[in-house]
Amino acid sequence: MKEIDWNDFEKIEMRVGTIISAEDFPEARNPAYKLTIDFGEELGEKRSSAQITRRYTREELSGRQIIAVVNFPVKRIAGFKSECLVLGVLGDNKDVVLLSPDQKMPNGSVIA
Repeated sequence: MKEIDWNDFEKIEMRVGTIISAEDFPEARNPAYKLTIDFGEELGEKRSSAQITRRYTREELSGRQIIAVVNFPVKRIAGFKSECLVLGVLGDNKDVVLLSPDQKMPNGSVIA
């Protein structure tokens, strides 16, 4: 594992958001959803591609709070503009378990 210094870590901005919608993403190389996430008044809505189809249905995702990195550059994935990175834990079968606050928090809350 490569170490980073504190200054590197301080550059990463993680926020709480609520998933507004999840759509199938058949163009993606690996099974994924296109997510629209509300990060509150300051950041507004952002979109992300997430390979979370093994553990979650689209219906389960709507209204769910997540944690995401919101200050990475936009990444194009199969023509889709992904604007943030939704964080999760890699499970035994390489499926992703989403990170989320254990209590309801305002959208846009900063992860400290």
